[in-house]
Amino acid sequence: MADEAIIVELLGENKSGDPVRYTVADGTGIAKGSLMELTSPRTMKIVSGVDVPIVGILAQEKVASDGQTSCAVYTNGIFQMTCGAAESAAIGDFVSAGAVVNEINIATAADFEKGWAFGYALETIVGNGVGQIKIRI
Repeated sequence: MADEAIIVELLGENKSGDPVRYTVADGTGIAKGSLMELTSPRTMKIVSGVDVPIVGILAQEKVASDGQTSCAVYTNGIFQMTCGAAESAAIGDFVSAGAVVNEINIATAADFEKGWAFGYALETIVGNGVGQIKIRI
């Protein structure tokens, strides 16, 4: 996998990143730092594209078929993330999931209506660039 989020600073209670656990498929391998999407019921998978609800950033690697059926995601922190190729984020722009796995897009009005915006840019990031995003989910 590529473009996983990298921890810059965990925030929240005890600087823990406010982790939350969700169910995951045992047979799936997912890299630490992957942007995770909510499915039903209270289950998560790696982001499948735009217009999806984000639950957080995977806190540890999930090895395929290791018997583990739940993992934690960070929901509060500052992470280095990659901007989509056709996107440019200015300081303060809100972000949502990009069309490419683990990339971000600039949030649209629909993203706000649905609750899909999950953070904002702390610096200017141009297409395919990496920059710091403050997430709070």
